[in-house]
Amino acid sequence: MQSTPMSNAEMRAPRKALYVFEAPVRIWHWLHALSIIVLAATGYLIANPLPSIGGEASQHFMMGNLRMIHFIAGYVFGIGFLVRIYWGIVGNKYSRELFYLPIWRKSWWKDLWGEILFYSFIRREAPPSVAHNALAQAAIWFFNTVLGLFLIFTGFALYSEGLGLESWADTWFGWVIPLLGGSQSVRMWHLFGMWLILFFAIIHIYMAVRADVMTRQTSVSAIISGWRHYRD
Repeated sequence: MQSTPMSNAEMRAPRKALYVFEAPVRIWHWLHALSIIVLAATGYLIANPLPSIGGEASQHFMMGNLRMIHFIAGYVFGIGFLVRIYWGIVGNKYSRELFYLPIWRKSWWKDLWGEILFYSFIRREAPPSVAHNALAQAAIWFFNTVLGLFLIFTGFALYSEGLGLESWADTWFGWVIPLLGGSQSVRMWHLFGMWLILFFAIIHIYMAVRADVMTRQTSVSAIISGWRHYRD
């Protein structure tokens, strides 16, 4: 969900499809989604541990394994974000929309208001867009970029406690813990961020499916094939 308003030339040009999402962007999108699912499931269980399991403790290590899976998914999330930043620099013009909001454009604010009216069932037609509409771009910028960075910093700050003082995680992210008021406070903010990103994921799926059904351009298939198709 991002927003590049179509130029007058683009809007007039007769076309049936436009290649919008390059392969690295699509791969990142689905790895990002998968890592969020794994992080949310394991993070919830870490915050709300399961009841005790019978038998010898040496025969099972469930919570330890859950933490390990959580850490691996966290690495996928964090490294994937770095790769996505790189591709935002070297990729096509649509790949960098994730990292900024064109608030200096009057047309962007007009499209944003138009999308709000469309998704509020007040307006029948959505403003034309190429990659993502203005409302979608605003949501993705906040929930994927700002909130994603917040989860990375708080997550690796908590991870640094296990690695210990003067570890790489402590050097890079340990300062987050005193900044936010201590370890428990960081845990609560990290958990709150998880719920926010899950809320966004639900809305994101709804908006993508609704756009496919009610607008003249494809949405769901575009992030699979990379091609956005336009219906007459």
